[in-house]
Amino acid sequence: MEPTTTSCPRRPPVWRELLLGLGLFALYLVVDSLGGSGRTHAAERNAQWISRVETRLHLDVERWLNGAIVPHHTLTVAANYEYATTYVISALLMLVLAYWKTPAVYRLARNSFVILNLLAFGCFVSFPLMPPRMLRSGFVDTVAQDATVGSWGSPLVAHANQLAAMPSLHIAWALWVSVMLARLSHAHWLQLVSAIHVAVTVVVVLATANHYLLDAVGAAAVVAVAVLAAEAWTAEPGQLATADEFFLNVEDGPNAQNVGGYVILDPGGGTCPSRDDIRDLARDNLSAHPRFVSALDTSGRRPRWAGLDTMDWDLHITQIDLPPGSDQEALDGVVAHLHAQRLPRDRPLWRIAMIYGLPHGRAAFVVLMHHCMADGVGGVDQVLALVRPTVDPGATQHRPPGRLQSVLAIAAGLGQLATDGKPSVVLDVGAGRTSLGTVQLEFDEVRRLAHEHEVTVTQLLLALVGSAVAAASPQLTERCRNRLRVSVPVLLQAPGACDAANSTAAVIINAPARAANPTDLLPEVTTFSRALRSPTRALASRWVMSSALRMVPAAGRRAFAHTVYGRRFFNGIVSNIPGPPGDMFTLANATMAEVYPLLPPAPGAPVTVGALTWGRKLGIGITTDPDVLDAHDVADGLRTGFRTALARTPRPQDTPAARPTAPGQPSSSNSRGAPQARTRKSLARSRGESRASPNTSRS
Repeated sequence: MEPTTTSCPRRPPVWRELLLGLGLFALYLVVDSLGGSGRTHAAERNAQWISRVETRLHLDVERWLNGAIVPHHTLTVAANYEYATTYVISALLMLVLAYWKTPAVYRLARNSFVILNLLAFGCFVSFPLMPPRMLRSGFVDTVAQDATVGSWGSPLVAHANQLAAMPSLHIAWALWVSVMLARLSHAHWLQLVSAIHVAVTVVVVLATANHYLLDAVGAAAVVAVAVLAAEAWTAEPGQLATADEFFLNVEDGPNAQNVGGYVILDPGGGTCPSRDDIRDLARDNLSAHPRFVSALDTSGRRPRWAGLDTMDWDLHITQIDLPPGSDQEALDGVVAHLHAQRLPRDRPLWRIAMIYGLPHGRAAFVVLMHHCMADGVGGVDQVLALVRPTVDPGATQHRPPGRLQSVLAIAAGLGQLATDGKPSVVLDVGAGRTSLGTVQLEFDEVRRLAHEHEVTVTQLLLALVGSAVAAASPQLTERCRNRLRVSVPVLLQAPGACDAANSTAAVIINAPARAANPTDLLPEVTTFSRALRSPTRALASRWVMSSALRMVPAAGRRAFAHTVYGRRFFNGIVSNIPGPPGDMFTLANATMAEVYPLLPPAPGAPVTVGALTWGRKLGIGITTDPDVLDAHDVADGLRTGFRTALARTPRPQDTPAARPTAPGQPSSSNSRGAPQARTRKSLARSRGESRASPNTSRS
C-alpha cells in the first residue's frame, strides 16, 4: 500500500525564463523613464510626509545611522558595495539554485519574484519617493561620495531611477531570498545566514541614506503579498493546507489530535450490524471522499495527500468485544483509549471500531480521523455519507464579508488578539492519559432554557461547563481564580468551501467557573462572550492559520503551533457543533440512539467539551486529563447543573405574561413591544448551531 505520487515537475526551458527576465527588466526601464519636474516635486512631498510620520512614531533612525557610518571610510565603502551588489547576487543565486535543484520550488520562486517586482513597479509609478540622501536635510550620499562602482556613484548607472524608494527593492529581494530558502532547505544554519543578510541589508540601506525605515515595512508587505499570491497560483496538487498541517505539528508525545464521534446503535428487535457490514458500508460510501483513500506524502517541501493504489479496508475497521456486564463507564473507557491513540501516518488517517457487548443487544460505532482531515464540523459532514436517510451537509447561507471588510476586520482582529489576556494560571500537565464522559440532554429543553434567559446555546453550554468543572474540582477552579480561559471554535465557512479541511477559527474568551446554578453565571458569560459576536478575532485567527503561516518555514510553523496551542493560552475547549436536520437516522439499518462528538484535548489543557445536536438530542462528549480532572465527575456536574437550571427556570405557561389577561386589562407582553418578533429573534440566537457567516458565527 504505497502512495501514488505525481512525477517530478520538469524544468522550464532556459530561453523562456531568460525572456521573462528581460521583459521584467524592460518594464523597469519604462518605469525609470518616467520623469519631469512634477514627478520630482511629488517625490519630495512624499519624502517629507514619510519623514514626518517616522518622527511622530519615533522611527526616524536614518540620520543617526548615517552620521554613525560616515566618519569610518572603510566601513562606508563596505556598506556601499553591500548596498550595490549583494541583493542582486543573492537573488540570482537563489533562482539558479532552485532551477537546478528543485523545479517545483523554482516555479514558486520565479512567480513570486515576478509578482514582487510588478507590485514594486506599481508603487514606483503611483508613489514616487525621494530617498533621504536627496533631501536638503544634512544626509550624506555615501554611494556617490565614494564613486561606488555598480551604482549611481559611477558612470555605469549614473541615470538609475532615484525616485523609487518605496518599497525598498534591496530589502524586498533579500527578504524574498530568505523566504524561498526556507522552501528549498530546512537547514537552520542557512536560515541564520539569510536572516543576518536581511538584517545587514536593512541597516545598510538606512545608514547610506538610501531608504527610510518605512520603506522596509513596504518591502515586507510586498514580499508577503507576492509569496501568498504565488503560493495560491503554484500550489501542488493535494498539498496540505497550513491550517490542517497545524494539527500535525501540535501532535507531540501523547497529544493525539483525533476528531470523530461515537454512536450507540439500537437494533430495535433485530441485530446490530457486524464488522463486515460496516466495512462494506464504508467501502461503498467513503471511497468517493479522497482523504479517506489517501495517505500523507511527506517527501516534498510540504505534506500532501497522495492517493493509494490499493486500500486495505480491513486494516481501518476493527472489532472490540466488551466483557459481559460492561456498563457505560466501561464503554467510555474503551472509547477514550481509542481516542488517545495516535493514528499511523503511513496510511489514511482514520479508523472505525465496532464495540459489542452492551446491554439489550446494543453496539457502539466509533469513528476517528486525524484533525488534519477535518475539524469537528467537517468530521460530522464526512460521516453523514454513512447515514440514512442521506443528508446534504448544505452550505453557508450568508454572504461572506467583502474583501475590504475582511481586510479591515483582520487588521482589527490582529490588534485584539495581540492584546488579549492569558490564563490566570498555567496548569500542571498530567501523564498524557485521557478520560471520557458523556451526557445526553433533550435539545428542546436546552433551547427553551437558553431562550428564557435570552442567551445562545453556546453561552448556556459555557455556563454549564464552568459550573460542572467547579463542582468536579473546586481546587482546580480556585487555582484558576474561578475563571477558565476557553477556546471556542467559530465556523467561518461551510466545510468543503475551501481547500482546508478545517473550516473553523478559534476565539479565546473567559468563562466563569463557580459551583453555582449555571443560570447565575449567564450574565458573566454574556459579558465575556461578546467577542464571539464579532468576526474580527475569528477572521484574524483564520488569516494567520491559512495565509500568514504559508510564508513561514516548516520549523517556524512547528514552533508557532507548539507556542500558541495549549495551556499557555487557554485552559480548555468548548465547541458547539451543528448537526443535520431531521429526527431519526440509521446506520446499517440500526437506529442511532445516542451520538456523542469526540474532540482532541489541546496539549496541557485539561478539559475539552464538544456538544452535537442530533435529532432532538444534544450529545455532549467530555474529554479530560484524569490526573487533573475526572471526566465522569464533570459529566455528573453538568447533568446536575442542567437539572437545577431547569427546575429554577419557570416554563412559559407559568409566567404572568403567559396567563390570559382579564378583559380590558393590558397584556404585559404587549407593554414590552412586539412579542412575536422578539421571540423569533431570541430563538434564532438561542439555537446557535446553524451554519453562519463570520458576522453571526456559530455562537
